[in-house]
Amino acid sequence: MENTLLNQIQEGVYQDESIVTLDWREHIRLRPGMYIGKLGDGTNPDDGIYVLLKEVLDNSVDEYMMGYGKTIEVNISEGFVSVRDYGRGVPLNKVVDVSSKMNTGAKYDSVAFKKSVGLNGVGIKAVNALSSFFRIQAFRDHKSKTADFERGLLTNEQAQEACEQRNGTLIEFTPDATLFKNYEYKDLHIERLIKNYVFLNSGLSIIYNGQKYYSKNGLLDLLNENMTSESLYPIVHLTGEDIEIALTHGNQYGEEYYSFVNGQHTTQGGTHQTAFREAVTRTIKEYFNKNHDYSDIRMGMIAAVSIKVEEPVFESQTKTKLGSRDMGPKGPTISKFIGDFLKKELDNYLHKNPETSDILLKKIADSEKERKAISNVTKLARERAKKSNLHNKKLRDCRFHFNDSKGQNLEETSLFITEGDSASGSITKSRDVNYQAVFSLRGKPLNSYGMTKKVVYENEEFNLLQAALNIEDGLEDLRYNKVIVATDADVDGMHIRLLLMTFFLQFFPDLIKKGHVYILQTPLFRVRNKKEVRYCYSEEERIEAIEVLGPNPEITRFKGLGEISPDEFRHFIGKDMRLDKVNLRKEDLVKELLEFYMGKNTSERQNFIINNLVIEEEV
Repeated sequence: MENTLLNQIQEGVYQDESIVTLDWREHIRLRPGMYIGKLGDGTNPDDGIYVLLKEVLDNSVDEYMMGYGKTIEVNISEGFVSVRDYGRGVPLNKVVDVSSKMNTGAKYDSVAFKKSVGLNGVGIKAVNALSSFFRIQAFRDHKSKTADFERGLLTNEQAQEACEQRNGTLIEFTPDATLFKNYEYKDLHIERLIKNYVFLNSGLSIIYNGQKYYSKNGLLDLLNENMTSESLYPIVHLTGEDIEIALTHGNQYGEEYYSFVNGQHTTQGGTHQTAFREAVTRTIKEYFNKNHDYSDIRMGMIAAVSIKVEEPVFESQTKTKLGSRDMGPKGPTISKFIGDFLKKELDNYLHKNPETSDILLKKIADSEKERKAISNVTKLARERAKKSNLHNKKLRDCRFHFNDSKGQNLEETSLFITEGDSASGSITKSRDVNYQAVFSLRGKPLNSYGMTKKVVYENEEFNLLQAALNIEDGLEDLRYNKVIVATDADVDGMHIRLLLMTFFLQFFPDLIKKGHVYILQTPLFRVRNKKEVRYCYSEEERIEAIEVLGPNPEITRFKGLGEISPDEFRHFIGKDMRLDKVNLRKEDLVKELLEFYMGKNTSERQNFIINNLVIEEEV
C-alpha cells in the first residue's frame, strides 16, 4: 500500500484510486517527518531515532512530574531500546489502545497531566509505527498486560496475568532499519538528552546502561555542565512555582541560553526565551537605575530558564520552539509571569549580594566601553554589509530567502563556507538551490584570536559572513540552520577550518554550542572499474573497495574540492552527506583552547605537533 501510493505521488498520477484514506500507521510511515522531524542515522542529536527514544522517555518523566516513580531505567544495545519506569503503569485494558489508536491518551485531561510535554496522543504511536519491533508491558496492582507490534501492526496480545513486579511501564522497540538507514545510537547524544532530563527534574534518577544520572541543584548543575568559560560571579539560581532560572556572565561575546518548557529542551527558543531576555535586562537596568543599553547588559550572559505551561503550543511536532503566549487558559501571559518573577527575585538577590552586583556592573561598563569604541566602525560596516548583500559576490543565497518562506522548514537550510573559485563553483552547481547557499572565502581568513569584536566589522570577509548569517545580535534570526565548513582535506584546508573555528569561538560561541556548525566530509578516493564506482572517505574504505571491485581498479586521489566535478559533488552534499558536528564539551574551556592552538605558545604547540604527527602514505 505504502509503496504503491508513493509511486503514484512521484509519477504524478491523479485518478479516482489516487484519493485514499490512510490508517494511522500508514500515514506515519509515509510522512514520518510530520511526526519526528527528519529520519537520519543517529549522527546528529536531532535525528529521528533520538526523537523515538525521547517520546518514550517523555511519558516516563511525566509520571515522575506527577509524583509517581523516582527511577527510570534505559538500556540500549545494538539498536534495541528498553525503557522501564516505575510510575502508575498504563491501565491494563488500554495497553493496545494507547499504543495504536491515534488521539488516545490521558493527557487531554489537564487535571491528570496538567503540565505535560506531549498533549496530542501521537508520540508513542509514532514510535510503534516506525519500529520493526515494539512491545509495551504494563504492571499495575500485581497484574501485567503485554502487547507486541511490528511496524504498527499488532502481532501478539497476551491476556492479563498475575505478577509481582512494581507498578510501571516497560517499552521495548527497535527502530525500523528500512527507514532509518544504517542507524546507530551515539552515547554522546543520549547522555546529553538524559542529563537535561535530570537537570530539569531534581530528584529523578535515570540509569542508562548501568550508569546513574542524577541532579540535586537543577539548572545550576546544567550551567556548570555546559559552560566553557569561567563565570564572573557565582551562578544566580532562582526557583518558584512553575519557574526556575539560573544565570551568570562570562568573559565571552554573545549570549548563551538554554530554555525549556515542561522539561522539553526548546533549542530554537520561543516566547519564553524572548520574554526572559527582555525581562532580565529590564530588571538589571532598573536595579542599577542607569541608562544602560540592553545589549551591554546581555553581552556575555549565560542563562537557563525553565517554565511549566498548561497545554503548551509548540511551532512544530518536535517541540523545539514554544509558540504559547499564556501560561494556561486562565493564567497570565508568559511575558508577565517571567517579568514579575525576575522583578521580585532577581532584584532581591542583587540587593542581598552586593559583591555580585558590583561585578555585574563592571562587566556592563566594560561592554559599554567596547561598544562605544567601535560604534563608528560598526555603523559603517553595517551599511557596507547591507549594500554588499544586495550584490554580494561572496554569497550565493538559496531560494528560501527570496521566496515567502512562511510555513517552510528553516531546519533544512545550509550555508557552505568554502575557499577558492573552483571549489565554490563546484558546490554552487551541485547544490539544492532551494535550501543550500554558498559563501566563498578569498584565501585564508584572518587569525582573530585575542582581538576585540572590532575586527568583525573591520575585516570585510568577517563582516559579510556575519551579515550573511544574521547573527550580529544573537541567534534569534539565524538565516541557516547548518553552517558547513567545506575545505580541502590538506594542511591549508585544515588551517582554514581552524581559523574559522577561532572566529566562531571568539565572537559567536553559541553558534557552535547550539549545534549549528559542521565540517563537510568529502571523499579522499574514487575507486572504480567498468561496472561500479565507489567513493572512499578513509584508507580503510579504499582498501575495502579494492577488495570488492577486484584487481587493478582505477584509483583517483582527490587532493582538493576543486578536482571533484559538479556531477560527482551532488552525491556528497545531498540528504545523505557526511557531516562532522563541531561540539564543545565542559572541559573545552574556550579561552585556554584558543590560546593553545592560536596563541603564541610556539614551543608547546610545536611539541604537541611532533608528539601527534601522523605521516600519510602516498597512494
